[in-house]
Amino acid sequence: MVNDAIPLVRVRWPKAYRIIRSIHPPIDLFEDIADPQDWEALASAESKTNPRIWDHIGKLDLVPPERRASGPGASYLMAPFVHVSTDRPGRFTDGTYGVYSAGDREEVAIREAAYHHGVTMANSAEDPGWTSQFRVLVNRLDLDLHDARPLDHCHDPDDYQASQALGRRLRDGGANGIIYRSVRCAGGECVAIFWPDLMNIPVQADHFDYHWDGERVDKVRNCRTNAIFAL
Repeated sequence: MVNDAIPLVRVRWPKAYRIIRSIHPPIDLFEDIADPQDWEALASAESKTNPRIWDHIGKLDLVPPERRASGPGASYLMAPFVHVSTDRPGRFTDGTYGVYSAGDREEVAIREAAYHHGVTMANSAEDPGWTSQFRVLVNRLDLDLHDARPLDHCHDPDDYQASQALGRRLRDGGANGIIYRSVRCAGGECVAIFWPDLMNIPVQADHFDYHWDGERVDKVRNCRTNAIFAL
């Protein structure tokens, strides 16, 4: 049973924006027409000639077969749920399970990704310069979500303990996900969706290059238009 203290709201966004690293290739297993119920068997057979297949596919057991997404573009939905790590926690997950995070505007997604990319660059003491390329994913959102926007304790810029506890409780209780305020883009909103079958398969939009100045990601470049935006 989900927590009744967190109200449900219907969230309808014509476009939900997510940004991911462009270096990640599609996972053929998810793109194929094979029944998701058969994925483990197919991967087991493939592993006899390709021992690295499980690294490529990720932790399939985190997503029950009935909650998986398949077909062209399904990699974009499945990847955040099967490639998880406690080294990469999020606001509403400690890294033991995945969420599909997205923003209500492209700027929100750009700024959210810029912050997290900056943390990675700082942790590895990278030299300044243009760094990784990212791609924008866009899909439609029409879901009942728990509304965490009034909860200030779930919007701390750096401390995710309270929000992770809420995410765990709601996910375990059968919730679809959470809507919350963007901490990185004033006036923006974000969602954390708990299962891949709740989202339409996204389409790919523009690519962006991110620039690291040695302390933060300070600007991005649209690869299609070459326009540069300061952050």
